[in-house]
Amino acid sequence: MRRLGLTSSLLILLAGCAGSPSASPQADQEAKRFDRPAPDKAALYVYRSGLLGMARPIDVSLVGGSSAQLGYNTFIRVEGPPGPVEIGCKVGDKTGNGQVQVDNGQTRFVEVTMTVGWLTPGCEIAEVPADQGQAAVRSARRVEPQ
Repeated sequence: MRRLGLTSSLLILLAGCAGSPSASPQADQEAKRFDRPAPDKAALYVYRSGLLGMARPIDVSLVGGSSAQLGYNTFIRVEGPPGPVEIGCKVGDKTGNGQVQVDNGQTRFVEVTMTVGWLTPGCEIAEVPADQGQAAVRSARRVEPQ
């Protein structure tokens, strides 16, 4: 029983370390204020929650822009020009894609989830309502996009 407790603690510790580097505490708190984007810009939050595959990060990329490895309960916030944003995710050899339309001054939220595949896990991307996205981001940790 003691060995099981030690193994569980180690897995939780490793899950917290997986993914992109953490943003500063100040940047984390600023993102959680959900301020409007700068003039002529749009904001996009991409987050990961859920326990499935928590020890394995999901690679996330925005076409023509940022990328990050999202570990369990992490998020990124990016600002850019308004318009369609192509988002890709990758877990091993499996990929997923999605597109979100973000208008001038708007903020959108996208959840990236790990899925159960036949032999290997995959990932999915889905836009979520603002209240759902804000709740998830408030309890998550901001990481720095690359």
